[in-house]
Amino acid sequence: MTPNAQLLAQASGIRLLLTDCDGVLTDAGVYYSARGETLKRFSLRDGRGVERLRRITDVETGIVSGERSRSVAQRARRLGITELHLGVDDKLACVMAIAERRGLRLSEIAFLGDDDIDLSALGVVGLAACPADAEPAVQERVHYICARSGGEGAFREVAELILTAKSTARIEQAREVIQLVPRRPARRWLTVGSRAIGDGEPTYLIGEIGINHNGQLDLAKKLIDGAVAAGCDCVKFQKRTPELCVPADQQRLERDTPWGRMTYLEYRRRIELNFAQYAEIDRYCKERGIAWTASCWDEPSVDFLVAFDPPFVKVPSATVTDHALLRKMRAAGRPLMISTGMSTLSEIDAAIAALGPGGLLLAHTTSSYPCAPRELNLRVITALQDRYPGVPIGYSGHETGLATTYAAVTLGAAFVERHITLDRSLWGSDQAASVEIVGLVRLVRDIRSIEESLGDGIKVVYQSELAALKRLRRIVSPAGSPAATAGA
Repeated sequence: MTPNAQLLAQASGIRLLLTDCDGVLTDAGVYYSARGETLKRFSLRDGRGVERLRRITDVETGIVSGERSRSVAQRARRLGITELHLGVDDKLACVMAIAERRGLRLSEIAFLGDDDIDLSALGVVGLAACPADAEPAVQERVHYICARSGGEGAFREVAELILTAKSTARIEQAREVIQLVPRRPARRWLTVGSRAIGDGEPTYLIGEIGINHNGQLDLAKKLIDGAVAAGCDCVKFQKRTPELCVPADQQRLERDTPWGRMTYLEYRRRIELNFAQYAEIDRYCKERGIAWTASCWDEPSVDFLVAFDPPFVKVPSATVTDHALLRKMRAAGRPLMISTGMSTLSEIDAAIAALGPGGLLLAHTTSSYPCAPRELNLRVITALQDRYPGVPIGYSGHETGLATTYAAVTLGAAFVERHITLDRSLWGSDQAASVEIVGLVRLVRDIRSIEESLGDGIKVVYQSELAALKRLRRIVSPAGSPAATAGA
């Protein structure tokens, strides 16, 4: 159902979104643990809906369900949902009790339900919604029917409706006193897997494992665990065919490695993960709920990676001028993220021309490991935004420390990639320019705080300021002389 003006007006006043669980947050399937406990399978989209509502607006989320499930309670705790009511027989009474306790009007509450037990609550709230697969009797009584089914992002859809409505309301209020001029005419936005990257979206965070696994699957899994714990959206590896990527004059050069002295070609083979190992990485990432991909350094590596259906393919800085490889990547039918280290603007222009428009992400980076702050040149991020309208611009950092990455986010980086490691003292060429897991946790946490603090740029007086306004604002008399302080 397409939201009309009346629906947006209803949604703009919502302060609390309540939802059923079975058939709404979950797919209504029945699953059992080894001990016979009833489990629930949740959609990650719905969890992000909860987080976006809390971060962008003051709308809280609550669960009102007739079911009792430990997995529901655990999911609620993980998402910070405190309004949790399980085993509810009378949902209308529960909703009214919540409204009274929180000092809300029923018109300020939205409810998302799917079956007849929800009808009483759906009939009194300001915004009633249901998933696409709700019972017919429910679909006849609600204001909004989602395009998505329960357990497939229906809650996220309603959350986005409320976010859109509130954003529209703020813009309309601002238009009454100012003339809005968009900063950039083109919208920078691209869907990558289950996430969108670009304007209005949280920064997409990539933990670059690269070759820091040193050819060891168990080390790769520990790095994946660290990225999940920190809250990254994706982990990225590097895939090479050593015989094609190592120059002929370097293949027989010998070097000392943790596995003894060997030729450079043997070393490159030693740290490459094989198909079976990547199949296990693919399985493990799906189990942990995180996306993964790799940068491809040669054409056979593109075929290798695409077999695992990655959300996007990374073009490493070293291959920006290899147009045959770029066209091979484009033919794979995935979004492409282009890293721009060691590249001039004319080389970047030529690469984009070879690929054609659409489906591109561009990462500003400087290819030195670690990179000195004076060579990061973060203002290139805004220069690339001006040069390539409509293309989400991000940042791939190889510096030590976190402060400069925060600056990249403040300048508008739509995605951020940092190399990660368990220990910067480990053997390997990229370890010293990597962030340890403790630092990664801090990086993700602080980026989310920065996003929240940036706001929407519209100057308003917040509810939290009203008490100070009443107590401290100086009132000027008609004659122009200061009168008493308000509240004095």
